[in-house]
Amino acid sequence: MLTVIGNGFGMLVLSALVAVGLGPLLAHSKPFTTVVEVAGGLYLLWLGAGALRHRHAHAASMTNRESTKPPVSRVIRQGFIVGAFNPKALIFFVAVFPHFIDRSSGNVTVQLLLLGVIFTILAVLSDGTWGMIAGTAREWLAGSSSRLVVLRTIGGVVMLGLGVLIITSALRF
Repeated sequence: MLTVIGNGFGMLVLSALVAVGLGPLLAHSKPFTTVVEVAGGLYLLWLGAGALRHRHAHAASMTNRESTKPPVSRVIRQGFIVGAFNPKALIFFVAVFPHFIDRSSGNVTVQLLLLGVIFTILAVLSDGTWGMIAGTAREWLAGSSSRLVVLRTIGGVVMLGLGVLIITSALRF
């Protein structure tokens, strides 16, 4: 849960930076928005393919456990760093948020900031719930590399599907 909280704060900072930097550009340039969305969709395709290609290696590394617990401050800090410097989150914010912006409804930057806050709250609730479930099911999950491969495969397929949907949506005229 501490990692989730740190990650949430990191994503909130990242989404605010995206809103402040991209808000004005997205508000005034439909071609720029399309390029950003297509680039984000392509990146999701690349991540999904990588997740599928390396799912066995990732599953093997996930079954390793630490023998000691790290300090609370380090766990939160690591979560924050992951959230603030996560290229997947950055691409997600840049590629997906513009679809929910209504240029005629007012300040695009404020809309992006609001989306960032909403996303962060939902992510903390969702990731926290999954963390609790995974913690409870840790023995079952970590006890089988094949189960982890299945989860990694599902994640890769979801990223591929999102990438295709974002690209096709961005290229519709």
